[in-house]
Amino acid sequence: MIVPELAASAAGELDDLRSACVDAVGRLLATGPDVVVVVGAGERTLRHGPDDRGSLRPYGLDRVLRLGPDGTRTGRAELPLSLLVGAWLLGRAGAAGPHRGQSVGTDTPVDECRRIGAELVEDPAERVGLLVMGDGSACRGERSPGYDDPRARPYDDRVAAALRDADRSALLGLEPELSTRLLVAGRAPWQVLAEAAARSGAPWRGDLTYYAAPYGVSYFVATWTPPRPDGSPGSGERERLPRSGERERLPRSGEPGGEPA
Repeated sequence: MIVPELAASAAGELDDLRSACVDAVGRLLATGPDVVVVVGAGERTLRHGPDDRGSLRPYGLDRVLRLGPDGTRTGRAELPLSLLVGAWLLGRAGAAGPHRGQSVGTDTPVDECRRIGAELVEDPAERVGLLVMGDGSACRGERSPGYDDPRARPYDDRVAAALRDADRSALLGLEPELSTRLLVAGRAPWQVLAEAAARSGAPWRGDLTYYAAPYGVSYFVATWTPPRPDGSPGSGERERLPRSGERERLPRSGEPGGEPA
């Protein structure tokens, strides 16, 4: 849905989702990371380098994408769809720095996700930016890919609130079995993110800029921002603080369904 050529007749309807994605990637790149690591679900857990590539041909578009602009024409491993879309977003944003990838099996246990997240940021001398790709439930209505499931909306609201609040514990608490039943593609990548952020030992600020379920599949766009080196939260768009906004309203503190006041 994010790649216009693949969205076909839905391309125009999802311009706001696409714009939010492009904006989030631009803000990530504006922080000047030493390397960007694209994290997304795949059939197996695998590290990817800038030479790795993949094709959108199986999805209806004859285009080859690779993770890094300095990659060779022959990659070592095929990129899963999540990393292909991440590579497309980086290319559209004109990203010129080095990129790596981390695919995570959709059934990866929580403890393994945490191990992967810790390894991605284990070098204290390297400033790593994570571009984490993952959908929410695909059971939001009778026309959704997984039909309608009453557990889907509460699950997605929980994820949206966690991304908005940079709540690492909430993401790590997502149940793998329920996530699988709701056809959630983002559970494992989000848990990799949560542990990677926890390793910094600093509080994070989250901003949710998109949350909606077009065609019965939930999409989220959010940016997590660490504090400045002096410990202050920072201010202004160029200092890792994106605009806040939501397409689906979440319960506020003290309201039914919200956190206790």
